[in-house]
Amino acid sequence: MHRGIFAGSAVAALLLTAGCSSGDNSAGKGDSVQPVGDTKQVGSGYDLYGNGSGSGAVPAGEAGAKTGPAGQLQVKDIAVLGSTVTDSEGFTLYRFDKDTPKPPKSACEGDCAKAWPPVAADDAQAGAGIDKSLLGSVQRADGTRQLTLAGWPVYRYAKDAKAGDTLGEGVGGTWHALGPAGKPATAGAAGGDGAEAPAEAPAEAPAEGGGDAAKGDVLVVNRNAELGPILADAEGRTLYRFDKDSAWPMKIGCLGACLDTWKPAKPVDKELVKGIPAESVGTVKRPDGTEQLTIDCWPMYTFTGDKEPGDISGHNKQGLWFAVTDKGKKAKAGG
Repeated sequence: MHRGIFAGSAVAALLLTAGCSSGDNSAGKGDSVQPVGDTKQVGSGYDLYGNGSGSGAVPAGEAGAKTGPAGQLQVKDIAVLGSTVTDSEGFTLYRFDKDTPKPPKSACEGDCAKAWPPVAADDAQAGAGIDKSLLGSVQRADGTRQLTLAGWPVYRYAKDAKAGDTLGEGVGGTWHALGPAGKPATAGAAGGDGAEAPAEAPAEAPAEGGGDAAKGDVLVVNRNAELGPILADAEGRTLYRFDKDSAWPMKIGCLGACLDTWKPAKPVDKELVKGIPAESVGTVKRPDGTEQLTIDCWPMYTFTGDKEPGDISGHNKQGLWFAVTDKGKKAKAGG
């Protein structure tokens, strides 16, 4: 059954399932919708999901990324992403899928350019591992010249606070760290767009299952060196919970543009689950009528920035998204 959604302040839906409500709360008592998060409308400008309508604009005064020329470009080997282009100080450089390389054209203007500062073309040089013939420039609407790599306009990300940060990777499903050939770094070392290394088998193989498609999906416990045992779906993709959701009572705060980056996990047959208490496994009906997996009453998601089984690049994203332990709890934030 579809539920109403209010827009204006934050948009959220309160969705209750058996065992996941508190006190006398129940559906149908006028509490089908409750605000979640700050006062921003979902999908309007930059939000806490790492998305934004347009391109992830941040509120005025929050954009503090390094600006100016890139200097000598470098190629750094970054975990998960592989070979990634940075500026001379080690700040990750990005490309935007809504731009075009032939001819070069930027689709990121206004508030978008506050979140994603264009890299000036002045003084940019190709360092080791970068073909200098791939460097160029494009004139922006304000008359400035922006650096391009293989025709793609180059940006930094305002939320990257220090060299080596890659918080912009996967934002909105359209922003990606740059590889040395101008393709997304996540395309893998082989270089072709979309080419990925063969997936490794999960630490624990999923149980055999029959029945319908949903019953064939089970949970996996991956042994992560940093976080310990964490939950993953049947394909080994790490599962995450969102601090702007709620379990008591159950609320869903990831709607609209949030879903470009965070995908609701499909329900599983709790009878086929291994390595986690079956009673902690449940489902919740989303506003669009689809069913979403819950663990310990928390809605579960996968992250589009995770490219291979076992990746945890969504963990501690914006300080709001966290991997989930085999006990159904939030994994540690780390150092």
